[in-house]
Amino acid sequence: MSADQYNSQLTTFYKAKVEAGVQLVERWILARLRKRTFFSLGDLNEAISELLARLNDKPFQKLEGSRRSQYEMLDRPALKPLPTSAYEFAVWKKCRVHLDSHIEVEGHYYSLPYQLVSREIEVRLTAGSVECFHQSQRVAVHPRSDHRGRHTTIPEHLPEHHRAHLEWTPARFLNWALEIGPQTRDLVRRTMERYPHPELAYRSCLGLLALAKRFGPERLEAACSRALALGSPSRRTVVSILDKGLDSQPLPEPESTSTSSSLPAHENLRGPDYYQ
Repeated sequence: MSADQYNSQLTTFYKAKVEAGVQLVERWILARLRKRTFFSLGDLNEAISELLARLNDKPFQKLEGSRRSQYEMLDRPALKPLPTSAYEFAVWKKCRVHLDSHIEVEGHYYSLPYQLVSREIEVRLTAGSVECFHQSQRVAVHPRSDHRGRHTTIPEHLPEHHRAHLEWTPARFLNWALEIGPQTRDLVRRTMERYPHPELAYRSCLGLLALAKRFGPERLEAACSRALALGSPSRRTVVSILDKGLDSQPLPEPESTSTSSSLPAHENLRGPDYYQ
């Protein structure tokens, strides 16, 4: 007999026991009360309690004792206290810690200790919290957030800048970008300046530098130069420029009107040249 067959038979056996217990209660309690009229819930509960006590104290026909004696001897010693908190529904999933010491859960980023970079962890999601476990040990807990694209960061989870043994540092990204060109380096620097911690920008910087393999270093440098000139130093703008081939066009001339010079520099203010 296979394990599945055994479990199926065991389930059928206990299901029959439960149904027999329900039938017994219907005969000994519900059937006896079906013709009585009750004018309050208290009176009904009192009548049910009386019949239930008589049923539990009724001696077995083929065994010694009664249901109450069996309960006192077998069930009561095995009972445990009820949980102090109510049951909370949770969903488990596996994530890998990115090099910026964060994991992505439903579009939001949560920090973990930097020692766990590249490690796979288990995440327990509830309505209000995000618990992170590594090798069955809880390593971080965060309040759950529904803000996509944002970060929930504990500063102690991030590495210190002076740790020489760290594989990823802001200086390394800047030097890597400088191998492509000075405009790419400046755009990487602007990207890191938008975050409270440079480590949070590593994911975006990697995505930007990876465009050199797809489009070539020369085109990426030209696209970064155009994105900076448009006041939109972001990877999304660079990708749009490369996809549309705008990196081969001359850079837009700076407008001399007072209106354009008074506009603040912001990545969402791209100007008319962006839409050509």
